[in-house]
Amino acid sequence: MKTKQLTIYGMLVALTVALSLTILIPVPATNGFITLCEAGIYTAAVLFGPIGGLAVGASSGLLIDLLSGYPQWAIFSLLIHGLQGYIAGSCSISTPKRQFIGLFLGSTVMVIGYLLAGWLLYDWPAGVASVPGNIIQNIVGIGLAYPITASMRRIQIKHQQ
Repeated sequence: MKTKQLTIYGMLVALTVALSLTILIPVPATNGFITLCEAGIYTAAVLFGPIGGLAVGASSGLLIDLLSGYPQWAIFSLLIHGLQGYIAGSCSISTPKRQFIGLFLGSTVMVIGYLLAGWLLYDWPAGVASVPGNIIQNIVGIGLAYPITASMRRIQIKHQQ
């Protein structure tokens, strides 16, 4: 991995964590929370493919949980958000249709992953209770990732000229 690429991933992780800690909505039924981390994960996945999605997803998911006082979720977030970013990035480099499929599959992995993690940590009602919030979190994240990605592509094109 090149230094420039690693630096970009680090900056996206920092921005994702900062955004997520700024808007953190606790969900007592799941002993978890809702954030805007998907915006950063999906932006990285669309712009930098599966490795960018994996790096930003896994790192930001882990750090958000540790910094916000939910360490019981940290390992689950590392795995779930890492896989989410990897899958989204695997499909997101080519056509808009494949990009949408990648974001949909990444969202599905995240929702199912947290359903299973909540079930494991707190029993099945907590896992089921996480589903609506996680669906909304993904929809908002996708909605934010599109304009962020478009802006970053314009900046990149201007910077290269």
